[in-house]
Amino acid sequence: MTPHEKVNILMVDDQPAKLLTYEAILAELDENLIKANSGKEALEQLLKNDIAVVLLDVSMPELDGFELADMIRQHPRFQKVAIIFISAVHLTDLDRLKGYERGAVDYISVPVNPELLRAKVSIFAELHRNALQLEALNSELRSLSASIIAAQDEERRRIARELHDSLGQDLAAAKMILDGVGSEGTSPSAAGRAAIEASSIIDHAIQQVRSMSHLLHPPMLDEVGLSSALQWYLDGLNKRSGIEVHLDIEPKDFPRLTPDVEKAVFRVIQEALTNVFRHSKASKTSVTLTKRDGQVSCTVRDDGVGITAATAEFRAGSIGVGIAGMRQRVKELSGEFRLSNISPGTAVYFTIPIRSLVSEDRMLSFNSRS
Repeated sequence: MTPHEKVNILMVDDQPAKLLTYEAILAELDENLIKANSGKEALEQLLKNDIAVVLLDVSMPELDGFELADMIRQHPRFQKVAIIFISAVHLTDLDRLKGYERGAVDYISVPVNPELLRAKVSIFAELHRNALQLEALNSELRSLSASIIAAQDEERRRIARELHDSLGQDLAAAKMILDGVGSEGTSPSAAGRAAIEASSIIDHAIQQVRSMSHLLHPPMLDEVGLSSALQWYLDGLNKRSGIEVHLDIEPKDFPRLTPDVEKAVFRVIQEALTNVFRHSKASKTSVTLTKRDGQVSCTVRDDGVGITAATAEFRAGSIGVGIAGMRQRVKELSGEFRLSNISPGTAVYFTIPIRSLVSEDRMLSFNSRS
């Protein structure tokens, strides 16, 4: 549910004139107003719709307000629905207690004060809307958590395969060559050639270890900052993938940022470019990184096949672990993340508010003196 999505308000009264009055009073709230002329109709509407607030006449024939409220509360789905009783007769404290026991959250007397009715209904409608938003966020977090766990497992499997298939084979080959050198009858020249071959294989294995280590966490990110780490990564991607990659950074002397921001920006760009390599069929991509007005902004564009409208709108079931992870990283730093189709290709946009590294160091220094 979006912050401004309408909720349903059910108005129950056996007198149509009163329902019209309530409808006129509540119209300016801009919510969905549903009318029911009896308890039976009210129950039918409750079963068909997600109701935020029920305005309920106490005195109705066949099924009065107290009885209807009791039936509503007995259903597990409606136990949190806000019920506001409207009564044209004076209710004793015993009557009010009876209503509260059946799930009423408030009372309004006739003649109805329009401003008071709007205020009370508005409060309970907003509470219902907030509860739905919280439920949606919790569901999204659960889904993301499961996706992250699955992604971690997949990453472990990938690393295990690379260790076994590449590094393991190189080390096994080097061992076989060196074992052969130690056998009887090996000439000095053959031993020399074997040593050179084994050394070359070991060099290749060392390079693989370095590449895997750098991809897992580039040391340049800690040592010299985001700008240099990105340039190193993009140069490597260009060589490995054949995709033409262009990097534009402003200002040219890009400053150091706090470690959490530098890490987040690097990882989001890395994941965006991984998606370009895996899915876009692009031949060119560009990364634009800027720092101004207290925030860092980035755009990653490619000339590939683009994405669906559902993916651009982050609809449930349309985005994978990669996009969900990028979005969550940016959210955790109070930033904004967007996707869009361009012609041709896809654009990833994100901005993150920042503090300067100097300011943070001063704050830490001040706290330590305190």
